[in-house]
Amino acid sequence: MKNDLWASSLESLESLNGFSFASKALLIYGGLMWLALGLTCLMSLSDARTLREVGIWVKPMKFMAATALFVWTTVWLSEWANPAVAQGHAYQGICLLIVLTSLFEVVYISYQASRGAASHYNTSDPFHAFMFGLMGLAAVGLTASQAWLAWEIWSARGPHGLSVTAWGVVVGLVFTFVLSTVSGFMLGGHQPPAGQGLPLVGWHLHQDIRPAHFLGVHAQQLIPLWGLIGERCFGSHALQALGAGSAVYVLAWGVMTWFAVAA
Repeated sequence: MKNDLWASSLESLESLNGFSFASKALLIYGGLMWLALGLTCLMSLSDARTLREVGIWVKPMKFMAATALFVWTTVWLSEWANPAVAQGHAYQGICLLIVLTSLFEVVYISYQASRGAASHYNTSDPFHAFMFGLMGLAAVGLTASQAWLAWEIWSARGPHGLSVTAWGVVVGLVFTFVLSTVSGFMLGGHQPPAGQGLPLVGWHLHQDIRPAHFLGVHAQQLIPLWGLIGERCFGSHALQALGAGSAVYVLAWGVMTWFAVAA
């Protein structure tokens, strides 16, 4: 048993050695975000300040966790769908775009939290209004990196086209850009209700677009995962299963958005 575990660990290390420099850099960046999350969580235990009835450090911690998951998933999808893409110059640009946009948001949100002030929806003066707009631009840039990656994977397809799994990656990346950008703009113009909301996530079940925005952002993980399941479980009908699952996903996003707007 020990030998099996050791062999598995060596194989994992060897696969990491084959990763591009950009992928390794993103893995390290994601690890630093997880570290920042842990340190911020410890610090928050001794800081009782709140903003709109929520702990002042909750938002920075959410963004740190989301960023870490986002960048690690980007590496996984790139190396999984087509390792050659991860070795290209365009991928380096994608990774740089991800780091610059996400780091800006995390740093500014954390800075505002340290001051006990809001980052989002803060238009109290021209500077904060400008920064709020800049965060929106950074968020679009961050999700646009996924559309760019989807294009690179599509462009690098071989003569036999894409596998169902690779199709799941492309569709998931496009959904992440389209759905999260649309819900993000809606969220930017409509502040969610104050208060704790649901446990862990903090959402509300009315007048809150965050559940739909969550679905948009995490299409990056969920649609490729469904594509993998489809390829392994549905045989010759895998592509149809991916199409049906993707349609249901968009429908769920639409229903959540409608409930938020209708309420």
